[in-house]
Parts: sequence; C-alpha cells; structure tokens
Amino acid sequence: MDNYRETYPAQAARTQRFSLGQPKAFTSTPDGARVLFLRTRGPEDRTSCLWLLDGDGERLLVAPEQLGADGPVPEAEKIRRERARERSSGIVAFSTDAELSAVVFPVNGQLWHLDLQTGALQLLETAGPVVDPRLDPTGRRVAYASDGALHVLELANGNNLQLAAAGPDVFWGLAEHVASESMQRYRGHWWSPDGTRLLATRVDQSPVQRWWIADPANPGSRPREIAYPAAGTANALVTLHVLDLHGGSTEISCGDYEYLPTADWDAHGVLVSVQSRDQKTVRVLAADPDTGSTKLLHEQHDPAWVELVPGTPARTASGKLVVADDTPSTRRLLIDGQPVTPEGLQLRAVLDVTGEAVLFQANEEPTERHLWLHDSTGLQQLTSTPGVHAAAGGVVTSNTESGQTYAVRRTGQQIQSLAAEPSLAPRITWLHAGELQLRTALVLPTWYEPGTTLPVLMSPYAGPALQVAVRASTPLFPTAQWYAEHGFAVIIADGRGTPGRGPAWDKTVYGDTLSLPLEDQVTALHAAAEHCPDLDLTRVGITGWSYGGVLATIAVLRRPDVFHAAVAGAGPSDATLYDTHWRERFLGHPDENPEAYRRSSTIPEAANLTRPLLLVHGLADDNVVAAHTLRLSAALLAAGRPHQVLPLSGATHMPTDEATAEGLMRHQLNFLREALGSAASGTPSGP
Repeated sequence: MDNYRETYPAQAARTQRFSLGQPKAFTSTPDGARVLFLRTRGPEDRTSCLWLLDGDGERLLVAPEQLGADGPVPEAEKIRRERARERSSGIVAFSTDAELSAVVFPVNGQLWHLDLQTGALQLLETAGPVVDPRLDPTGRRVAYASDGALHVLELANGNNLQLAAAGPDVFWGLAEHVASESMQRYRGHWWSPDGTRLLATRVDQSPVQRWWIADPANPGSRPREIAYPAAGTANALVTLHVLDLHGGSTEISCGDYEYLPTADWDAHGVLVSVQSRDQKTVRVLAADPDTGSTKLLHEQHDPAWVELVPGTPARTASGKLVVADDTPSTRRLLIDGQPVTPEGLQLRAVLDVTGEAVLFQANEEPTERHLWLHDSTGLQQLTSTPGVHAAAGGVVTSNTESGQTYAVRRTGQQIQSLAAEPSLAPRITWLHAGELQLRTALVLPTWYEPGTTLPVLMSPYAGPALQVAVRASTPLFPTAQWYAEHGFAVIIADGRGTPGRGPAWDKTVYGDTLSLPLEDQVTALHAAAEHCPDLDLTRVGITGWSYGGVLATIAVLRRPDVFHAAVAGAGPSDATLYDTHWRERFLGHPDENPEAYRRSSTIPEAANLTRPLLLVHGLADDNVVAAHTLRLSAALLAAGRPHQVLPLSGATHMPTDEATAEGLMRHQLNFLREALGSAASGTPSGP
C-alpha cells in the first residue's frame, strides 16, 4: 500500500482521473442490434475513436491517425469542448441518420462521412473549418457551423449551401456561453424529421462585455477575447429561426424571454422552452414552423427559481406533454398535466420518450439514482442495485461502488470499459449526519486501528450543481483514500443546496450560497468525530475545487475555530464575476441584491484570515476566470494576511496536463501536512 501511496497521483494523472477508456456518446438502432460509441483504446490513451457494437461484438471503425487529418482544432470547437468538459482529442462527437446507416464526424475541423453499410470513408469538402456537424435523419445532408455561419452540404452532389451568414458579432447554429455552461444546452441547430428544414439559433453577442484571457507564460501570444456575460451585465441576444433549403427563414415568436433552455423538433412540430431573466418563470411553447407563431402549453413559476430538468419538456407519440413540477418536498414528473410519480421520489432527468413510454432517472435515497419507466402499465423501477444508473442512446450505464458497467438496454449485450482500475480501493463508512441526515462518506486509512489519532481533511463540493456523496465509483473516493493512506481521515458530505433532496432543500441557498453549506460541513465533521473519536478536531483541513474552492476559503475565514487550513482551487471568490444565468439564479440581480453577492463572496472577508490558505487557479480558465483568485489574493495581501498562490500556466477550469495534475496533488498534500502536522504515528513505514 505504501507503494500505491507514491504511484497513485501519477496513475490518476495519466488516466485523466480514470476516465480514459470509458465508452460514451452511445447511439443505437431501436432494437439495440447495433450501437455506435466513442472510446479511447486504453486507460492512458487520450485519443478518442469511433467504435461499433453489433452481433459480432465490438470493433474499431475509425482511429483518427488513419485519417491523416492535419490542422488546428477550430476555436469554436475548443470552446464547445470546454463547455462540455470534453478532455479527449480525436473523434469526440459524431452524428448519424435515423437508420444508423451512416455517420459524420469532425477531426481538426475536417468533415468525414462513413457509410456503415459499405464501410466507405470519405473526406467531405466544406466551406471552412467544421464545428458540430449534424447528419439529417434521412442521411442526405449535413448541417454544420463554420466561422459563425450555418451551412448545409448535399451529400449526393457535394453542393454547399450557406443558410445563414455570420456578422461581426453574430454566429448561427451554436450555443452561447450561458446555454452550454449553465443550462445544459450544448447545441444550436436541429434537423426537422424529414430533413428539409433546420431549427437554428442566431446569437448576437454585441451587447455582451468582452474579457481577455492572456497566457502570462507566453508573453508573445495574443490574449484571447471572450464574450462573458457576468452577473448583472447584458446577455447575448438569442433568437430562434426555421431555415429551409431555398433561403427561406421564419423566426419563432418566443416573447419577451431572455433565455432559451431547450428547442427541438418532434413528431408534432417544434417544441421550445423559454425562461425569464430572473428565472422565476419558464414557459413551454408549441411553435408552428411555417408561421413562427407559438401556443402556450405549460407555465411554471417559483419565488426563487424554476429548475431546468434535463430531458424536459418532451411530448409522447399522442402529444401528451412531459414536464417537471415542484411541490415543496418533491420534484415530480407530470404527463398530460397529471403527476405520475409519488411524493418523495425526486425526478432528476427524463432520458427517453418513445411512444407513450417515458424513461427517467429519479431517486428516493439521495446517494442513489435509479431508472424508472412510466408507460401504459403504470410506474415501475428498473434498477435497484445501490448506485447511479443512467441511460442514453439505448445503453444503460450503471455506476456502483464496485465499478461501472454498460449494457445495451434492448439486448443486454455489454460494452467493455477499458478504463484503469484505481490502485487504491476506497474504504468508506456511510453516515447520516445531524438532524438533517446529511449524507456523509468517511474514508479512513487501511492501516487505521482504534486509538490512532488522525487529522481530518474535509473534501466537499457541496454546491447546487453536483452531488459527491454517492454510492458510485467516482475518482473522488480513491483520491480520498490516497490522502487517508498519508494519515488523514477524509470526510465527503453533501449539505443543503446539493441536488437530490427536493425543491425546498435546493432553495435553502437562495440569497446566500455559503452560510448553510458551511454550517452543514461543520455538522458532518462533528458527526464523523462522534462515530470515530480518534479524529483530531484540532487539526482539520478542507479542500475543494470550483464551488468547493470558495467553500474551503470561507471555511477558514469564518470558522477558524473549526478549520485550520484550506486548499481552494478555481474558486469563484467574487460572485459578481460569474455568469448571469448561474449566479443570478441563486442571488438575483446584483443591482437589486448587493448584500446577497457580498454574503456569497470571500473577498469582503479576506481580512479575517488567520489560517494557512493555498489558492490554486488555471490561468486559461474562461469559466471561473483567474481574476477571482487574483482579486482575493490582493485583498489578503492588502490586509496583511499571509497565504500562498499556485498559478497553473495554460490550465483551464480542470487541469488535464499530466505533469500539472500529478504535481498539484503532491503539492496540496505537502501543504496540508505542513499546515496540520505530519501524518499520525500509526502510519506504516517501510516498503
């Protein structure tokens, strides 16, 4: 185990935290007989390839190096990948026709077409570097974005038609920043079912302020300009249009609503959802693609915000509307205006609507997520093993504490994962902390015996976007075990504001995103110490990234009596510097609620620092820009508060460079050991 203590950071870095080799992006025929998917060829291979599973098993269809595709990745594609947290290179996305007879994909801006029946692979001539190509359902045409314009390529004759032209601040067919970063809408164009028209977004960024992301390690390079709508500032102007192949354009009338969370075609026409700037209202609209007129199908209001639930809205074959609906305690599934899920079952996402059957993900126990189906026979639960179960493209992904499996839903055929197994197996004790029963994972050293005093490391995310205390094999747990093997007791807890426990729970953080989550971390710490009295509450560290980073910072600023050192990575220290849709959801408009922004920022409390603090930030981060950490550091310096800053040259919001990722883990460990004292005397020695 001592050897694993030394080699684990390198393994985690080489495997991109054990994600390389995992299959993803599934698309299958309705009967599940054939499945296309992406996967690297091994646990340390960073190049994603196109694979096919059929009755003969798995086979590699296309490896990028066989294409000889030269040239840089287009800037718009780099942005799309960053928003989608795509870390691989090679073939990272593809599109098929309805029959799964052909597939198109881009590599370094070039567009490739593969005939799945003949095996013929062809490089297509396009108007420019290609981003997000989409094959129409009939397989006759490809739509793609290039240099801000939207094009359609006729496969039969190679004719290229520009459907919509770019402007100085206008682009077509791609998602704007807040849509892809905060709404989970990663697309900007959609084919009609018959392949004759496109539904597309037009994004005018002229009102949006400009920021510049520089690379200080390379002073000869130009700063990169980004349009970033920070809280309280102007958003991009987004409109929705139906474009035909003869130059016709019809704008969809979405009303006076600033946000477009969803848009798509179905068998009944165009279905759209729009959201008000204050996010307290969401409307579902049926749009006539011929006239652009819309009809209101559903409207939802909330005094805090209306949560956007993935996969909704949708319609069944008969036209019944599928949406989410909130009671104070439960996020329910509504079909045709009627709740079909009981109180206490929390809807997480609608995954598929086929005919009248609705497949969705929901949970009763917050540490688990299961698959459920509602059809003509009623409601049934499809999975029961504790873990996180999901489905996409006809494949069920089951992530449990023993690992991940990928099974074709219709046939049960397994898709192999080539990902590495972590060299450290986590030793987890699950607790329910305090009156709120906070789901908490306690990770102890494998060599621990009662009577061995252990310093403590809290490792939360604890924010609205993510649960980390789940019964699944996530990289957080073996990393926690690595810290444990160096002498720490590691505590991972989800508090108020994290998903999975109902609308009222979610919205406890409205107007103040730090106070209650911090209180809950203290509760989880004390509950763990009650369970294991050997936890040394005089030596408690806390570490986190993104929201977890700002929570770690506020922990040592407000509660130095509890937390004695912190490592804060990429924390949004100034709430006014984060984007409109995410930040205003929880805090309102900064002009109307300035105190909410002050309560949810760490900079105003910088002078309170009395504990060791390490700040880490990627200098190329265009999500939580490095200005957050630099401003906090300046405030700490002005107040005479010693601290450390570790800048990561060239790193975006999540560093992926192998040397950086490994070095960062070791640096954080050394900082915490120095700040809190070395590992307990019970740490084993020797090889």
